[in-house]
Amino acid sequence: MSLDIPSIQEIDGSGLRIAIIASRYNEALVDSLVRHACATIEASGADSPVIERVPGAAELPFAAATLAEHSRFDAIICIGVVIAGDTNHHEIIGDSTASALLDLSIAQKVPVMNGILVVNNLAQAEARAGQEINRGKEFAQAALEMAQFTKKWTTK
Repeated sequence: MSLDIPSIQEIDGSGLRIAIIASRYNEALVDSLVRHACATIEASGADSPVIERVPGAAELPFAAATLAEHSRFDAIICIGVVIAGDTNHHEIIGDSTASALLDLSIAQKVPVMNGILVVNNLAQAEARAGQEINRGKEFAQAALEMAQFTKKWTTK
């Protein structure tokens, strides 16, 4: 994952309902991402997001599927931080959750943002969940943009 920052589109989030599902694992880092995502969503004029917590990143796809099936959200953001250890478990979690979230988004026709940072060490995680660069803002911006995109093309 690079430290590049994408161009930002101004999105009027009025009337949009966004859910954030966040892992409790690596909680301080995840909380920073969630705070920045919430601030971005609220600054757009959207309602305050609904926030749900789950144990870890592996549980995010199931929780997102439950919300997508049983609630009406314009977008769902899944936030987690997976840091490499002595095994390749982080790669398995990163790959499987990315696939599951993408499949869910397409099947349910609701934008589901993969906000799971998969990094090699704590320093990389901190660099992406800090003040200068915080991917939470980007996850929220992507959710808002895709929610608007969906509304544009499904209401005609």
